[in-house]
Amino acid sequence: MAFHAPVEGDAQVPSPQEVQRLTQQNPELVRQRIRQSGLSDAEIRARLQAAGLPADALDPFLDTGGPSSGASSAEVGSALASLGLATVTPDGLMNVPTVTGFQTSAGTSTGSSGGLPIFGIGQFRRATSQFQPLLSGPVPGDYRLGPGDRIVLVLTGDVQRAHEIEVTREGLILIPNVGQVSVTNLTMDGLEAVLRERLASAYSGIVRGTTTLDISVSRLRTNQIYVMGEVLQAGAYQLSSVATALNALYAAGGPTDLGSLRDVQIRRRDGETVTLDLYDYLLEGDTSGDPVLAQGDVVFVPIRGPHVSLAGAVVRPAQYEVAEGEDLVDVLRASGGFAPDALRRRITIHRVLRPAERGAGLTDRAAIDLALSASADPRAPNHLGGVAIPPVGLQNGDSIVVNSVPSLEGGYYVTVRGRVQMPGRFPWQPGMTLRDVVELARGPTVGADLREAEVSRLPDARQTGELADLLRVPMDSSYLTGAGDGAYSGPGGVSFPPAGSAPTFELQPYDQVNILLQPDFQLQREVVISGEVPVPARYSLRTKDDRVADLVGRAGGLLPTAYPEGAQLYRNGRNLGRVDIDLEDALADPANPYNVVLEPGDSLHIPVYSPTVEVRGAVNSAVTVLYRPGEGLDYYLENAGGLRSDADKGRISVRYANGRAEMRDKFLFWSSYPEPGPGSVVTVPQEDPDDGIDYRGLIRDLVAVTGSLATVIIVLTR
Repeated sequence: MAFHAPVEGDAQVPSPQEVQRLTQQNPELVRQRIRQSGLSDAEIRARLQAAGLPADALDPFLDTGGPSSGASSAEVGSALASLGLATVTPDGLMNVPTVTGFQTSAGTSTGSSGGLPIFGIGQFRRATSQFQPLLSGPVPGDYRLGPGDRIVLVLTGDVQRAHEIEVTREGLILIPNVGQVSVTNLTMDGLEAVLRERLASAYSGIVRGTTTLDISVSRLRTNQIYVMGEVLQAGAYQLSSVATALNALYAAGGPTDLGSLRDVQIRRRDGETVTLDLYDYLLEGDTSGDPVLAQGDVVFVPIRGPHVSLAGAVVRPAQYEVAEGEDLVDVLRASGGFAPDALRRRITIHRVLRPAERGAGLTDRAAIDLALSASADPRAPNHLGGVAIPPVGLQNGDSIVVNSVPSLEGGYYVTVRGRVQMPGRFPWQPGMTLRDVVELARGPTVGADLREAEVSRLPDARQTGELADLLRVPMDSSYLTGAGDGAYSGPGGVSFPPAGSAPTFELQPYDQVNILLQPDFQLQREVVISGEVPVPARYSLRTKDDRVADLVGRAGGLLPTAYPEGAQLYRNGRNLGRVDIDLEDALADPANPYNVVLEPGDSLHIPVYSPTVEVRGAVNSAVTVLYRPGEGLDYYLENAGGLRSDADKGRISVRYANGRAEMRDKFLFWSSYPEPGPGSVVTVPQEDPDDGIDYRGLIRDLVAVTGSLATVIIVLTR
């Protein structure tokens, strides 16, 4: 049993048996129709309660999945009917949707052609119930009452009364103590005047002003509206009596890709036809032309009229429907106008020619190139974005293209690099000078040579393979300051020509400007000396030839507690680490190779004299021993209790105070060990178990070899 569109006049409330059969055999269909109604669970319960039905009658079918309500089949059927979700015809159970929000539709087209969407279609593709007109609440004074409206009449003052009255099918309301009152086609303002006159006969306080009356609508009637033509879900809809054509379109999912947005027709029962142009609503938010629908109205969406495509540098590229009398400027305005990067010099219209305009061969298409002229009068009829749009009649299917300004690489540019704050490429302009491009690069950096710049220019002749002409362009000190008087202000260096002495130099497209560095220019470079000197500090190098002895001299020489043999020089530049030097030799003879030239970032540390030798590692007792001149390695090992059984004597090392390390020196069968000095560290490593001799295996191999030799000898002696 399926839901179908109703046949007017044949509907009736379904029988309990039919409802029971539907809810048992296809409950998911009921849930689907309830979801499509666009009503929330709370709204459904409130409406059922207002209709005198159990509020939880439909809970088993709601999204919240409530428990069984215990409602009878008759109550479930009445609940569905009260929401307009189920009626019965001779063909069986049917559906009359009451929603005015968007109805989902599988396979909805994107509405695009050539990658461009159809303008306005997407505004109706929203699955929401927010566009439903309310079935309750205040109504305007010009709202006309009809059968099905429910009115609340409240009397206050001398008389305290409240009546909720429904307008009958005959257009009457029945007021207690007053009788019947005809309200057919009355507005809310007109109803108040009629009721005041009728109630005055029963309540004299109304005449005296001691009794007041208040009228409101507690529930609006629903009208059956038909939405037909090029819409996503054509059919009959029950909408509230204040619903408009826009509400109906939202209910039907809006026009299809083929539907017209400029000629929506509302056809009345009396033969009147009202036309609605949705562009007023979509572009301006203007709903003044959106008519309120009446019972039996048909909202018809015909096939769209002439349309054009607008692509390129506009705010909203899309396909636009063109109304009669509109031309190019109207379409551009509908798109939001030119994008910021629009070229605004020319516009091209690609057109498929009409049969009478086609020539011989493949001449079915044409490109119309329109020149745009600057316009300073925004009140001019065709003014848009600073240009005047020529009046051009558009044809159905035209494709309009607005070009963008070319990228920087696609146009004329100049390049500046070298000693400037912001090197890069800049658009070339006629009359651009060297000074202009230096200012665009935010001026020269410290160390720039402002005597001249190098400009690389495309050559006029390339017969012999020339790639560029190199030009030397004079500059002066005003390039640095930018001040009118050109007074020089900056670090010392080479002398710059006085301000104003350099002639103006105009650049050409694709020139490459190189601001050079002053010869041998460097900012101050620093080294550090620490330890046993009178003034340990960070010092700036005076020349590129400053040496270790010079640095020690600037620090005040060595203190009596200094140990020059332990001096360590670290070279941070290039991550070279410790540099092996002998400070005593370097101080004694400036020409000594140990008196090395310093580099920026060097660090020289001179330790205090330490008359000890530390012994650690695979010894019986790690210890620090007082240094004794002339004593060898064995002396310090004996003071540490000797070597452990797992000590590797062959790999003993001595690291001296200056960071230099030495190990055993072996020649044939003779070995010599380094002699520790003050501040040295003796390290005895453990033997590596993998490096030991496998004596069992060696004996096994010797026995095997011996046995083999004995066998050979016996064989030979026979």
